[in-house]
Amino acid sequence: MQSKLNALLNHQLQVDSQMSLSDFVVLVVLTDTAEEKLRVSELAAALEWEKSRVSHQVTRMERRGLVQRVECPTDGRSAFVNLTPCGRAAIEAAAPQHVETVRRVFIDQLTADELQALESITTKVLERLDAEC
Repeated sequence: MQSKLNALLNHQLQVDSQMSLSDFVVLVVLTDTAEEKLRVSELAAALEWEKSRVSHQVTRMERRGLVQRVECPTDGRSAFVNLTPCGRAAIEAAAPQHVETVRRVFIDQLTADELQALESITTKVLERLDAEC
């Protein structure tokens, strides 16, 4: 189910917004920060991705003007990933259709009791994963 849902969401974002699901989640994380920027290592931690994957993703997104990598003035070994105005516009344009798709193919298929059960199951699994990691 997870693979099929991710594939559908990725396809929907590509068709509607010319961005990948990976692009979208990076933009979501950046827009959820007060300054719309994070160190590469912080972005990797927030996404639970390897730092090298984040670096490759950011490079692809930089080419399209969605984000900008800026060297940290106090630590030459570190860089920030900043959301650009183009990135802000892209996520604002993509989000409504993305939310509609998630609702249509997932949320709206479940009853209130099923959603409550899903929340309970998800909470237990995430607690266990957090304990393992």
